[in-house]
Amino acid sequence: QVQLVESGGGLVQAGGSLRLSCAASGIIFSTASMAWYRQAPGKQRELVATIFRGSTTTYADSVKGRFTISRDNSKNTVFLEMNSLKPEDTAVYYCATGWSGGHYNYWGQGTQVTVSS
Repeated sequence: QVQLVESGGGLVQAGGSLRLSCAASGIIFSTASMAWYRQAPGKQRELVATIFRGSTTTYADSVKGRFTISRDNSKNTVFLEMNSLKPEDTAVYYCATGWSGGHYNYWGQGTQVTVSS
């Protein structure tokens, strides 16, 4: 059974930083693509960043230069380091894996990030 558990969300002032973690189980983590998504109230879910099995990364234009996705295969954990946070980064952030059929099939429960102005 695949489980993804996010942590690290919270309330931060604009310009601040947060580090999100997602602990995975039930998958061969070292070969899995891992992604972070976010969903703000009233908006569609947005892909924020992806890290592939070879540690290649991709980012949404809105977070390039501010966010960094990384992974620790020894701990089955993926991270999202978020710097220079803006109020528009406020959202529930989700970890995802299990790409098949054109979408990710496994999702965490989400962690709330709130950036105050």
